[in-house]
Amino acid sequence: MKVLEKLEPTSVFGFFEEISAIPRGSYNNTAISNYLADFAKERNLKYVQDEAQNVLIYKPASKGYENAPTIILQGHMDMVCEKVEGCTKDMSKEGIELVVDGDWLTAKDTTLGADNGIAVAIMLAILDDNTLLHPALECIFTTDEETGLEGATAFDASLLEGRTMINLDSEDEGIITVGCAGGVTANVLLPYETEAAPAGFMAYSLVVDGLRGGHSGVDINLERANSNILMGRLLEFIRNKAKISLSDIAGGRADNVICKRTEAVILFSPEELSTVEDAVLTFRKIISSEYQTSDPEITITLKECNNSCKAEAVLTSKSLETLVSYLLLTPYGVQNMSPNIQGLVETSLNLGALCLENGVINGLYSLRSSVETRRDLMEAKLEKLAGLLGGKVEFTLPYPAWEYKVDSPIRDLCAKTFTELYNREPVIEAIHAGLECGLFAGKLGEEFDATSIGPQMHNVHTPDEVLSISSTERFYKHLTTILERAIELK
Repeated sequence: MKVLEKLEPTSVFGFFEEISAIPRGSYNNTAISNYLADFAKERNLKYVQDEAQNVLIYKPASKGYENAPTIILQGHMDMVCEKVEGCTKDMSKEGIELVVDGDWLTAKDTTLGADNGIAVAIMLAILDDNTLLHPALECIFTTDEETGLEGATAFDASLLEGRTMINLDSEDEGIITVGCAGGVTANVLLPYETEAAPAGFMAYSLVVDGLRGGHSGVDINLERANSNILMGRLLEFIRNKAKISLSDIAGGRADNVICKRTEAVILFSPEELSTVEDAVLTFRKIISSEYQTSDPEITITLKECNNSCKAEAVLTSKSLETLVSYLLLTPYGVQNMSPNIQGLVETSLNLGALCLENGVINGLYSLRSSVETRRDLMEAKLEKLAGLLGGKVEFTLPYPAWEYKVDSPIRDLCAKTFTELYNREPVIEAIHAGLECGLFAGKLGEEFDATSIGPQMHNVHTPDEVLSISSTERFYKHLTTILERAIELK
């Protein structure tokens, strides 16, 4: 029996279980893209599969809805692939293991991929159901959203007739999103040099772990710790008390994930062991106090390396100073709150990944802002810092902000139907996370009208990701009601 066989809506969870068996991390789109194309072919639905592996599936209007405006439904097929320490699953080749825990759907030891797999499953269920009433539908499944909206950037909008979009990439039931920040990916590149490891020094693994992490566009305002930033502080703290060298450091894999674990390999003389241990213990107490609310389970461990991490070369003292200075001085976290919308982050940046590779310190960031000049300022700060440390910054995958629209028929219909179904007013808000609506707005012009909605999820981009089963059922009813009432749109 399938794990989700008894869940409602059966069609939605049936498709979600099917796609969960398909590896679909960012840049690993071929299998899921072909699955979607095959789905369309099997049902004789017109479709386009482009060079970026985006898939667009058309469905004609129901009888009586031929004159209603075409509705675009949109979500992304890729997911963030994160797993708990020690998990041996190869997420590039293996599907995820689904787990039902009361009202929550999760995955064993990995991200669930409900962001944005639930949108894929919902669109497939709608396309597969010929009893639903709806206008003409254009369902867009984009690739590589999590790495910088790359699929949406490459998508040819001339394929679309519709100008009204419902994006299905929101994570809070009862919240209708009507705007989002723009952003860019930044890669700080700082050259480093190495020398032979000091004779007689012992190699130790130094690990900052146990952080909550999270989505850098959703959770950055929660003041959660970033293990890359903490490691910079920790190295400086130890260096002020003992002579150490460093042979390696690595933390995180994605720019838009608040880093949960960073490991460094440090070397020091046997005589310094007690001093280093005391420094680690003291720093652990400091951090536990600072983050007792936001990250109560932070751990810092120091353990002698086995043969696999014995070091033959270490960073020169100058290069180690460069690394530590960089981690201490880099801007991080919330930079500005919106003066116009209470509680909304306007500008932030996240150091999501850090490593040493081929003589270069790599720091990968997600920069976000709803104000372009503030984003420019963040870019300038990183460029100035990198320049002072002898390096440079590369900026890639920029995407525009999605600006609030005063007159939005689709927003009003979403709100009206929600209130009628559930007897409460939805929240209308803009968000700090990036959504593909901004890119489609730029491609489709002033007539473009969009909103973003979705069922309840928590802890996306982490192995603690969960999706509410009952919320998914309510959301599907809300969405299909919107489509049935779309005949009212002018």
